[in-house]
Amino acid sequence: MAKAEVEVQFTFTLPIDESFLRHKTDAERKAIEAFVLELLRHGDISAGRAAKLLDISRWDLSDLMSVAGISPFAELSAEDLDTEVETALKVLNSKDDEEPLCVYSVRT
Repeated sequence: MAKAEVEVQFTFTLPIDESFLRHKTDAERKAIEAFVLELLRHGDISAGRAAKLLDISRWDLSDLMSVAGISPFAELSAEDLDTEVETALKVLNSKDDEEPLCVYSVRT
């Protein structure tokens, strides 16, 4: 499926005092964050894409995900996560004749 950029806008009118407008920029930013985090929660975008859309680092995105209750491993079972860790460690430890960087045991 081809990806296209789509502009998303939310427009609404609130009867508020003009003094509240000083919060408008912060509210707009939080609305964008909420939308992007929902896309991420449902697996519509990757964490890397979310960070790029929000113009923040992956570390900062990790903090936002934590606050929003989004686990980076939500779709992985314990067995799948063990397999991912084992594979990563095999790659890390595949250097010729070097000491293993890490030792990991699978829980049973």
